[in-house]
Amino acid sequence: MMEQVERQARGKKVWKWIGISVLLVAIGLSVAGQVLIDRAAPILKGRVIETLSTKFDSKVELDGLHVSVLKGLEVSGSGLRIFAPDDVVAAGATKPEISLGQFTFHASLTGLFIKPMHVGTVHVSGLTIDIPPREVRQRGAPRTNKNTGKIKIVVDKIVCDDSRLLIETAKPGKDPKDFELKHIEMHDVGPNDPWLYEATLINAVPKGDIQANGTFGPWVTEDPGGSNIDGHYTFDHADLNTIKGIGGTLSSVGSFNGQLNKIAVDGTTKTPDFSLDTANHPMPLETTFEAVVDGTSGDTYLNKVDAVLGKSHFTTNGQVVNVKGVGHTIDLDVNVPSGRIEDFLQLAVKTQPAIMTGTVEMKAKIHIGPGKQRVAEKLGMKAAYTVTEIHFTNPKWEDKIDMMSLRAEGDPKDAKPGAKDVHSQMMGKFVMDKGELRFSDLEYKLPGADVRLVGAYSLDGNKFDFTGKVRTDAKISQMVASRWKSIMLKPVDPFFHKNGAGAEIPVKISGTRSEPKFGLDLHDKNNPVK
Repeated sequence: MMEQVERQARGKKVWKWIGISVLLVAIGLSVAGQVLIDRAAPILKGRVIETLSTKFDSKVELDGLHVSVLKGLEVSGSGLRIFAPDDVVAAGATKPEISLGQFTFHASLTGLFIKPMHVGTVHVSGLTIDIPPREVRQRGAPRTNKNTGKIKIVVDKIVCDDSRLLIETAKPGKDPKDFELKHIEMHDVGPNDPWLYEATLINAVPKGDIQANGTFGPWVTEDPGGSNIDGHYTFDHADLNTIKGIGGTLSSVGSFNGQLNKIAVDGTTKTPDFSLDTANHPMPLETTFEAVVDGTSGDTYLNKVDAVLGKSHFTTNGQVVNVKGVGHTIDLDVNVPSGRIEDFLQLAVKTQPAIMTGTVEMKAKIHIGPGKQRVAEKLGMKAAYTVTEIHFTNPKWEDKIDMMSLRAEGDPKDAKPGAKDVHSQMMGKFVMDKGELRFSDLEYKLPGADVRLVGAYSLDGNKFDFTGKVRTDAKISQMVASRWKSIMLKPVDPFFHKNGAGAEIPVKISGTRSEPKFGLDLHDKNNPVK
């Protein structure tokens, strides 16, 4: 019995010493592993620098790199800076072309010493890509031995959060382009092949997030603006209210391809509630567009835009050009082949309902200057137009037009409120700025009469100020229903019977949208309409 107890005691001691030995061996291996890792860190740092220097053909700085086994062989670094090639730096591009705050990745122990080293996912924060001006890059001497070294590291995936892309410019009238990149994932990051990417970009004006995916690269070290890019994008729930004077929520989808300095974009937009603050009447607006974007300057060239406002189709082309310090200048050529005048009036004029209905044909040039003012304050427009089948929605206006037509035809007895509606047409030219339409040549035709006017009309509907002449088929004496008045006016007929018309009468239109005033302008010797 005693012998059995002694054997058990000796067995416990043996296992105790075995456990202690295993623990000591484990501790020794851990210490040896950490020592090995500590010795490997400078090797790995050198490999990172060598790989990036080879890829970008430039100087690379790395403040710190740490390898830890506590988290499964985690590699972390900070203060990475990649400069432009030496000749570009000598030409004036002294800031790092690529810099980042922190990066981490995991790797196998054996992978640290295999060439090329294989890394799964690299997580990056605080990335800034700063592309020097094209003029500075071009002053650099041509290089013939680019990327001749061997790449030491291959990365499956790079994940970047809260990054920026800055594209500098040497042009005095341009601001650098600053893109805020909320989230980017790049896949299969190799030395010479395009990189697959998924990105979320923060668009400031109009405010919203752009989701994009496609391929980028390979990176052109000597001219980053020449790097290839393509993909598809989605821009949902963009708030147009961030553009002063415009309202609505825009959604857009499309595709793009080309180089950073010349990107061809095809897409569509939908804004179910587009509005201008001159009226605040939301209207559905849809477009299909083809454009070229210079990603290095932000300038956009609209080759073709097909648009539908309400039920009116029109086309436009033009450009949106970056102006240093103040925003963008927009210049557009607009063609409306056959639209509804009420759609455009509904969008721009406070009068509700629109003052008239009809079919409009128009060619216009639109200029929107830079600055923080409301769009209506910056908007300028020159247009030539024709409106047919006009009908005024205000019964007072329509009654006056109907009665004018009947009198002009020599049928004054039927010229009473409620007379049969007539359709008329209008054509001419106007200039719009500062919320006002100024007509230098307005011709208005209706049965029995031809009206020529000049004047101004405010978009808020509170100002009508027109003068001109009305040419009628009937003579003055034929426009009154009373027989005695007609007889009394016959001596007046010769004074108004001019230029082949029954009568030529100076007129004036004034008042507001709710109280228009029509009258003779017999005392205006300076009537501009001839």
